[in-house]
Amino acid sequence: MFADPAVWLPFVFAALMGLSILIYVVLDGFDLGVGVLFPFATDAEKDRMVAAIGPFWDANETWLVLAVGLLLVAFPQAHGDILTALYLPVAVMLIGLILRGVAFEFRAKAAARWKKTWNHAFFAGSLMTSLSQGFMLGLYIMGLEWTLPHVAFALMTAVFLTVGYSFIGATWIIHKTDGVLQLAALQWAKGGIWGLVLGIGAISLATPLVSPRIFEKWFSWPEALWLAPLPLASGLIVLWLWSLLRKMPFAGDRRSWLPFALATALWTLAFGGMAYSFYPYVVPNKLTIYEAASSPESLMIILYGTLIVLPTILAYTVLAYTVFRGKATELSYE
Repeated sequence: MFADPAVWLPFVFAALMGLSILIYVVLDGFDLGVGVLFPFATDAEKDRMVAAIGPFWDANETWLVLAVGLLLVAFPQAHGDILTALYLPVAVMLIGLILRGVAFEFRAKAAARWKKTWNHAFFAGSLMTSLSQGFMLGLYIMGLEWTLPHVAFALMTAVFLTVGYSFIGATWIIHKTDGVLQLAALQWAKGGIWGLVLGIGAISLATPLVSPRIFEKWFSWPEALWLAPLPLASGLIVLWLWSLLRKMPFAGDRRSWLPFALATALWTLAFGGMAYSFYPYVVPNKLTIYEAASSPESLMIILYGTLIVLPTILAYTVLAYTVFRGKATELSYE
């Protein structure tokens, strides 16, 4: 089967696109979450929070560009169908990203009297981006159909994804800061974890109900056996996280990285469950990756470019996180 390029190439590109989306959700998710948490912080804490994401936030967004680029070149028909259905929330997301990027720079460089305004703009841009991505996720699960019940579910998903982003953002602050701000982040994380759990639960309940194919994939034998480890592992991670957050901080700031690592694992399991459920469809119940894929000749050429671009982005990301490891220091643009 995998000797045929028309079979294995679409699978490879779907896997690469999925990997890019997952990395984006985790990495840009935490810095969007930091922006969403802005109203709960003091002015001094906001500077420290921005310093905690400053070296990373623009590189994190590269993974979104890569994912959309792979969708466009590898699955052009699906790209058209998905972005046509999601035109409005995509526009809101782009406005949010622009507002967020401008505010990030101007809040530190503009006159002091404007700093509060740019702080509000940074929060608004982060909130717009998070909500729009959650709305897109919900509508995608519902089959990209704009009906009243589907829009209501997408609005609920928008709220839950935003809370989930705030949770992983709080775990990042726990890792990158100390003192009063770290204690505040622990309280934010304790509240945010339950929003994330409710979001995952709502999506898990809705997904099999919107598609008989997914329902059968989840609850028939032996397919259910392959899916069972995901909710079990997710439940254990949630319990571990809750227990850990109640005990932190530890002496010497030990294991401050662990909540973020566990949150990343939880997101990965949730994403894996979605990928398992929707495969082989790229447009839910309408278009498979094999039907939507470009010709094998085109995909082979694109693959050569991807094998250069993907390791480069990955190496740059690893370098950035290695160079700027440790606690965030005072924000400076000098």
